Amino acid sequence: MSKLHILGIAGTFMGGVAALARELGHQVEGSDQAIYPPMSTQLETLGIPFKQGYLPENISADCDEVVVGNALSRGNAAVEAVLDAGRSYTSGAQWLAENVLPGRDTIAVAGTHGKTTTTTILSYLLQAAGRDPGFLIGGVAEDFGVSARKGSGREFVVEADEYDTAFFDKRSKFVHYRPLVAILNNLEYDHADIFPDIAAIQRQFHHLVRTVPRRGCLIVNGEDTRLAEVLEMGCWTPVERFGFDPALEWSARLVREDGSAFAVLHNGREIGDVHWPMLGRHNVLNGLAALAAAHAVGVEPGAVIPSLTAFRSVKRRMEIIGDVAGVTVYDDFAHHPTAIQSTLQGLRAKVGGARIVVAMEPRSNSMRLGAHAAALAPSLDGADVVVFLQRPELAWDAAKVVGAMAGDARTAPDVASLVTQLAALAQPGDHVVFMSNGGFDGAPRRFLAALQAWPDVLARHADAVD
Repeated sequence: MSKLHILGIAGTFMGGVAALARELGHQVEGSDQAIYPPMSTQLETLGIPFKQGYLPENISADCDEVVVGNALSRGNAAVEAVLDAGRSYTSGAQWLAENVLPGRDTIAVAGTHGKTTTTTILSYLLQAAGRDPGFLIGGVAEDFGVSARKGSGREFVVEADEYDTAFFDKRSKFVHYRPLVAILNNLEYDHADIFPDIAAIQRQFHHLVRTVPRRGCLIVNGEDTRLAEVLEMGCWTPVERFGFDPALEWSARLVREDGSAFAVLHNGREIGDVHWPMLGRHNVLNGLAALAAAHAVGVEPGAVIPSLTAFRSVKRRMEIIGDVAGVTVYDDFAHHPTAIQSTLQGLRAKVGGARIVVAMEPRSNSMRLGAHAAALAPSLDGADVVVFLQRPELAWDAAKVVGAMAGDARTAPDVASLVTQLAALAQPGDHVVFMSNGGFDGAPRRFLAALQAWPDVLARHADAVD
C-alpha cells in the first residue's frame, strides 16, 4: 500500500477520502488551512495525522502521492512545491473513481441543496435493508459516526458535488463517478466563483446525465424546471420523477405540516407513512428521492420506511447542540437562501409562535461575493430576530440586506460581538439557529458557554419558571 498526503484534509469531501484511504490500508497524512469539528474530530478519532497550514515541509518526503483538494490553487506554497518536485498528484474525485468505485454500483446524489442529507438517508435505508453500503458523505452521519466507509455491499453512495474538481481539472467532481443511479435533487444558481450563470451549471449536470447507463436510472425532482431543461438536452436513461404532485412516479403527502410525518406514494399508490425527526418540505423531498433510489437498486421501500423513525441525520444539519435556560441552540450548515428559507419554515411549523433567532454568517464563496444578497432578506422572513455577521472584509454592504429583513435585524462586526448580542437578547423558549457552512469561529458553542455564564439569562429563566 502507498502513503498519501491529502491537501485540504479537513474539508468534508477530502476528509472522507482520507477515511476511505485509511480503511483500504494506505498510510494517510494531511494538511489544511482551517481545521475545525466535526471533520477534525473524525480525523483524530481515526488516528489520521494532520498539520496546520499549506507548508511544503508538512508533506512527508516519503509520500507516494499527493491528493489535492479543490480549495487549493496555483500560487499555494504546497501546490508549487509539489509541481516543482515533479511529485505524483491527483484529485480527490479521481482518486475515489480509481480506487473505490470500480466494481461497485455507484449511486450519485447531486443537487444544489440536500446532497449531504439525501446521501445519508439513502445510505441509512440501504443499511436497514441489509446491504452494508459504502458511502462518502459531505458531513459526519450521526447514525454511522463517520463521513465515509468502504462497506462490504455492492452499492456505494457518493455525494456528487457540482463544484470543480481541482486546480488542474475544472470539470465538476461528479463527472468522475459514472453512477448506475443518479439523484438530481434540484438546481439553482450557486458557486458564483466558478460558474458565470445557471446555464453553465446545467451543462455540468448534463455531463453527469451523459454518464448514466441505459440499465441505470435517473431520480429527478419533477417540479424543478431547470432540471427538466437539463433532460431536454438529451437523456438516454429511464427517468423516475419525485415531488408533491401525485401524478409523479414518486410523491409525498404531508401528514404533519412541519414535514415530520408524510405519506409515500409510488405510482399513485400509498406504500407507507414516514415518521421521523426531520423538519421541512425540503427534507420530505430528500427522503422521497432516497426511497426512490433505494427502490432502483432493488430495495422494497415499504420494508425500510419504518426504520426512518430512528434516523438521526448529519451533524450540523439543524443539529441541536444544547438547551440552556430554556433556550434551544441549533447548528445548521447553510449556504443558499432557498435552503435557509425552507429550514426556517420547517422550524416555524414545529415551534409555532416561539421566537426564532438566527445568527447568520455569509460564508460560502457565492455568499461572500454577494451572488445571493438580494434573496437573503426574504429567506430569513421566518426569523423573529437576525444577527448578521458583517466582517470588515465582506465584499458587499450588508446594510441593505439587514434593512430589508422583516423582523428585528442587526449586524455584528465579529463573532465575539455577535455572541454578546445574542446572549443579551436570549429569552426562555427561544430557538437560536446558527447558520454557516464554515466554522463560524466556534460561535454556536461560544454562545452556549455565554448562556451558561450569563446571570441575566438564568435569572429570566428562573422568573419564567416561577
